[in-house]
Amino acid sequence: MSRIAFFADLMGTLFERHALGAPAPSRTPVEELCAALLSAPGEVSGVRLARDILSHYRAMGADERADFFRHLATELDLDADRVIAAATRYRDGGGPSALADLCREAEPRRQELLRRMNQAPGATEELVRMRLDLLRLLPEAPELAAIDADFQHLFSSWFNRGFLVLRHIDWRTPANILEKIIEYEAVHAINDWDDLQRRLRPSDRRCFAFFHPAMPEEPLIFVEVALCKGTPGSVQALLAEGRTPLAAADCDTAVFYSISNCQEGLRGISFGNSLIKQVVEELRRDLPALRRFVTLSPVPGLSRWLVGIAPDRPEAARLLAAGAAADPETMAPEVQTLRRLTAEYLLQARRPDGLPVDPVARFHLGNGALLHEIHALADVSANGFRQSCSAMVNYLYDLSQVETNTEGFLTGKVVAASKKVQSLLAQGSTTGRKS
Repeated sequence: MSRIAFFADLMGTLFERHALGAPAPSRTPVEELCAALLSAPGEVSGVRLARDILSHYRAMGADERADFFRHLATELDLDADRVIAAATRYRDGGGPSALADLCREAEPRRQELLRRMNQAPGATEELVRMRLDLLRLLPEAPELAAIDADFQHLFSSWFNRGFLVLRHIDWRTPANILEKIIEYEAVHAINDWDDLQRRLRPSDRRCFAFFHPAMPEEPLIFVEVALCKGTPGSVQALLAEGRTPLAAADCDTAVFYSISNCQEGLRGISFGNSLIKQVVEELRRDLPALRRFVTLSPVPGLSRWLVGIAPDRPEAARLLAAGAAADPETMAPEVQTLRRLTAEYLLQARRPDGLPVDPVARFHLGNGALLHEIHALADVSANGFRQSCSAMVNYLYDLSQVETNTEGFLTGKVVAASKKVQSLLAQGSTTGRKS
């Protein structure tokens, strides 16, 4: 395509989007619009119909949206007889034509409807919000779960790594995006603009986010990074107001201390693995002195696990009592017990499928990290005491071992851990009980 033709197409698209705007929905019932969109012969009519359906959806109340999803689940589901007939033809004769027929019949019509709805300007973001509405309905309407499977199938393609853009978030980033960083921070709350400034402006702080071209002002996931000398064991020290920033070139360790997913409507679509690995590459390129890449991670399921074992484990009951006091001095005598039971929880507590109970552990171990160190009194905020009695952990991303660790975790459910962490299990008596 020539440069002139490219810009002509680009300007045409921009003018079309401006002209289309966001009009009020037509009087045509949304069910008829869905049928018309599925049979629309051209792109122009398809865009118009897609916009109209989305306008209808925006104007719906909660009950109407539930009815809309029920329509998708029932009227636009698979036709089992047609699927069986197509499968039979493929079994008996095979060939590309029979395979194409089978693939077409095996896809619910609502999947094609969602795909065509995505033609409308801004539709991707609206469909992400639509899925969030669906997720909130599922506990009371589990029969709609098939629609969620369709959303996940489409989103896994639309939001695959090849389409994502990594952006460095700093103090020069537009304010509307910085506001969303404050809003979406899910691990260590950003209290105000001064707090955000302390995380973005110093020479030893970084923040990176993934964006999608169809949602250029909505971060999908972001990670906050602290550049340090050595491996930190306290998030309060890491985020202290009065600390003296280090020169980035003098740092030897990059610490991923907060990773936040931003779009609940994209739940189940994984971005974190790719984000961490690309950020590591960016940092290695820009700061060759960095030798170590670790996290300072919460242990969100620890207190719940301690509650479960406390009736039979007096030391667990003591930890819970000390955690309830939310006082570092009260917890101080229990530091070694806390580290030991945290090691037991992370190394031995498993779900029925054999994977670790702790969700943060599953994330980092699945990405190939190693459980490197366990710290007590590492998060002395009210939330830190509540969820983990103040414990936090370092997961180490040793690039030479990431692939081996990932394979061991996914195929054998092996928790890669340092000798220091493993030795904690030998301190005192443990039951080896799994939850």
